[in-house]
Amino acid sequence: MRSEVLFIGGRSGIGKSSVAFELHAQLAALNVKHCVIEGDSLDLAFPHPWEHNLAEQNLAAIWANYRALGYMRMIYTNTVSVRFTQELAAAMGDEPRITAVLLTATDETSSARLRGRIQGSDLQEHLDRSNTAARELDLLTPQWVHRCPTDNRSVHDIAADLLRLIGWTASLPS
Repeated sequence: MRSEVLFIGGRSGIGKSSVAFELHAQLAALNVKHCVIEGDSLDLAFPHPWEHNLAEQNLAAIWANYRALGYMRMIYTNTVSVRFTQELAAAMGDEPRITAVLLTATDETSSARLRGRIQGSDLQEHLDRSNTAARELDLLTPQWVHRCPTDNRSVHDIAADLLRLIGWTASLPS
């Protein structure tokens, strides 16, 4: 059987993790076996190890562990994951069926969310980086990737939309 992956991308403050965790809750309520991987944590280090493809190597290792336990469905969150779906899918090593969603919001919505989350002296840096990421994601994300506006919407409703999109409403046969 072919595995399936949902890549959720979007700027900082957009709600990627919140949506993934709500989708996890909805899938668990339906008794659908799946895992959630926060891609931002796979290569979070200083100095940045990006040129070594550490995120892909760590994803391969983690996914191999899940696959050994019979998992076939993954929710993967990362700001730019929707731009690099083929590379990330290749790291999974089992040619998964791919769905990708770019969460979007206005600068005002994202800024308000970040202000509620970040209390440190680097708030402005996060705001600037989020705005830049939004522009790059808008320009560089492939057209086949689904866009999902999050302004004035609940995490529950967004996750429900993604559940309808991926169609994981029942467990796969063993």
